[in-house]
Amino acid sequence: MVEGASVARRALAVLTLINLFNYLDRWIVAALAESMKHSELQLSDTQLGSLMTGFIIVYMAAAPLFGSLGDARSRTRLLGLGVAIWSVATALAGFARSYASLFAARATVGVGEAAYGTISPALLADYFPRERRGRVFAIFFAAIPVGSALGYVVGGLVDHYFGWREAFFVAGVPGLVLAALALRLYDPPRGAQDPDAAAPGPHSVTLGRAALAAYAALLRNRPYLLTVLGYAAYTFAIGALAFWTPSFLERTRGIPKAQATVQFGAIVVITGFLGTYAGGWVGDYFLRRSRQAYLWVSGVATLVAAPLTLVALAAPRPAVYWTAIVAAELCLFASTGPINSTIVNLVSPHMRATAVALSIFTIHILGDVPSPSLVGVISDARSLGEAVLIIPLAVLVGGIIWTYAAWRGARSAGVEPSP
Repeated sequence: MVEGASVARRALAVLTLINLFNYLDRWIVAALAESMKHSELQLSDTQLGSLMTGFIIVYMAAAPLFGSLGDARSRTRLLGLGVAIWSVATALAGFARSYASLFAARATVGVGEAAYGTISPALLADYFPRERRGRVFAIFFAAIPVGSALGYVVGGLVDHYFGWREAFFVAGVPGLVLAALALRLYDPPRGAQDPDAAAPGPHSVTLGRAALAAYAALLRNRPYLLTVLGYAAYTFAIGALAFWTPSFLERTRGIPKAQATVQFGAIVVITGFLGTYAGGWVGDYFLRRSRQAYLWVSGVATLVAAPLTLVALAAPRPAVYWTAIVAAELCLFASTGPINSTIVNLVSPHMRATAVALSIFTIHILGDVPSPSLVGVISDARSLGEAVLIIPLAVLVGGIIWTYAAWRGARSAGVEPSP
């Protein structure tokens, strides 16, 4: 068992703080996109979108390796290594003198984030019991909107007063301190909070042939697959929305660059925190009545978000589109905690890092690997205002898949016992 509640809370605090800087590093490039476009680098929209695509390709390619290592090696050491790599790579982007060197620096960030992204959810599941994981993951994943918003705000402000290169330096340096904190965390036994879980079998020592067996087992897990496929559609939408919204507000809505990044960042902070925490709390509450509660919450909230996203991107009046942006963001963030809780709960504790790794690979190769570049290509051919209209459709698909998965799971279980 975990050595104490204080140890678990300390780990949650450190991992959440690292997750915050994880997303600050990831999305600061969106705030700097217009400055880089008109700098001496002279980047096209396709090249700007490809910066995110390159990062995600490396991220998803490295995830299976760290998933296997995370189920067999010291998780805290892997975390420390990953945080250090992405922090140095972020700072190196500030020295880029060509598109190729900028692309290489941003792509390398994906190596470090793959280590952290695959291992952290599995580690948290070994600190906290199943009935608390919705709220715990809500806290952990609330760092996503806060960190993303800080990426917009910090990036926009530093860019405005000092320049886009300096913004990368500011974002990268704190990660080295966080890497040291990660090394000091306690690494609990796998399955410490799941006493009824099966003992490690041939699929749980995920190195070599056993790694292939573990991934094969996951591919036979239909509830897991449906959850991940819905997550892929959701990620397609979120990736494009997060990357292009500041530029969309500036070009299509005529909002000044600094105001667009700061205002959108403020909305993401507030809606992200409230939506993520509310989704985790609601999921935990209804879990007492249905084992499909996390999927129901994610599916319904995402279905509601689809038309709101369309209004946010298509309505011409500020009062309408700002209201729709707030409402859509609240609904989109509500699924973050529940859906990640679903992923770790659907698999054995001894292969959770592998399950998260496969999820990362799938949601990115089908989701935000193509979406920022695709929007950029359509924007170059037509306009950014038209290009972003593919986003609400992806939100709708994600909601449909998750709702179907929840319905199918409830039907397979028959009449579920009352709490």
